[in-house]
Amino acid sequence: MALLQLSDDVAGYRGETILRDLTLSIETGERVALVGESGAGKSTLLRLIYERCRESAALVPQNLGLVQSLTVFHNVYMGRLPDYSVWRNFRNLIKPANADIAQVRPIVEELRLEDKLFTPITELSGGQKQRTAVGRALYNTGDMILGDEPVSAVDEHQAREILGVLGAQKKTVVLAMHDRALALEFTDRIVGIRDGRIVLDEATAGMRPDDLDHLYQA
Repeated sequence: MALLQLSDDVAGYRGETILRDLTLSIETGERVALVGESGAGKSTLLRLIYERCRESAALVPQNLGLVQSLTVFHNVYMGRLPDYSVWRNFRNLIKPANADIAQVRPIVEELRLEDKLFTPITELSGGQKQRTAVGRALYNTGDMILGDEPVSAVDEHQAREILGVLGAQKKTVVLAMHDRALALEFTDRIVGIRDGRIVLDEATAGMRPDDLDHLYQA
């Protein structure tokens, strides 16, 4: 079933058209990588997908969107704020309930942040902050996860772990990525953007990173 269907759409930012003639379909269960040089419009396309699929999607934005004064637990818990009552959310802000801690903890453990569960975001490294933002999206009940360079602040080993967790826990994954090798390894479809348009939409099977060189050449 198609989660998203675009046909000759446009997308932009702050009133400026960045992408045009967008024709794209995303099906349930697909793993899709958006690739292209910096500034090509990957983030713009990801935002458009999120706007169209907001009810079923969780987003890891490039700026992370974490509340710096709160802990890892609180930021991950925010992935389900709309699902819970105001009273429950307020109580967890003051004193987290054991039941909610038990729900959040497995996600934090998978992301190797178990020893940082109640550490304020301000005390984390860049990679730990990024993993916290991924955890918030994983805790969201939506079956689709959208990530804007979700592993850019971690090393290759951690990146592989995180991408593996994303693929295992969410039915549909759409990632804007700069690492072509990881994109090909962890997704089954590549969407390439150049000159404000989608110029490539192919299965990743059999592709090599240098097959994408034409997206980056002047």
